[in-house]
Amino acid sequence: MAKESTHRADELKEVGWSTDDVARYAELWDYRQRWGAMNLEREDRQFLRKAEAALPIISTGKASVKKATEDKSYYRRLRFYLQAMNEAELALGLQENARGVWPILLEEELRALDYYEPVLGLPDTLKAKKFEAVRESITSRASSLASNQGQMLNFDFQAPLNALKAQESTKWRPLRDGDAATDQTYPVLNSSAVEGFRQEVRAELVPLIRETLPSLAKTEKPDLPDDWERA
Repeated sequence: MAKESTHRADELKEVGWSTDDVARYAELWDYRQRWGAMNLEREDRQFLRKAEAALPIISTGKASVKKATEDKSYYRRLRFYLQAMNEAELALGLQENARGVWPILLEEELRALDYYEPVLGLPDTLKAKKFEAVRESITSRASSLASNQGQMLNFDFQAPLNALKAQESTKWRPLRDGDAATDQTYPVLNSSAVEGFRQEVRAELVPLIRETLPSLAKTEKPDLPDDWERA
């Protein structure tokens, strides 16, 4: 089989494969491209062969477009939670330019992913579990800041995913797990404290993302500029 520049998961969906199998194919394809088929389990290699046998034959020879960072499952999961928090904050009627600690954290992680464009295949997503403890640590420290320069509200972190699962099948994990799974504490910062906290998040989180994700080990991109915005 000729080596392709991207997987063809959308085509599997079009020929009737389930959402879960399509997602599994995409992750395994990314992993094989990065680390080689020999590092996959035997059943995973068999699954890939079965999936590729089911794909329509490419007659034109035209290469597929590389899957964008924003279309990767890990990225979409973070954006899903950010959207849920944005909607909740609108309903809460916060003070002008006030912002929750959690959405600031997610915005900065997504911004870093937009800039560095990691593969976000299986090796990356496994290593990215380390970020969960970092998020908890940052938000915990920010609670005292919110007590002095903001307010402490509540947000049901489990509700958005539960609602999604009631509508469709998904393998997404909760944003918070373990001891923090039932914690609904939602620190909010006044406008005067938002920018300083955002800079602290960038200083801690951005280098961690670059150093942790295997697909960024040899990136030649310079440090993420403070004034960089996604086009």
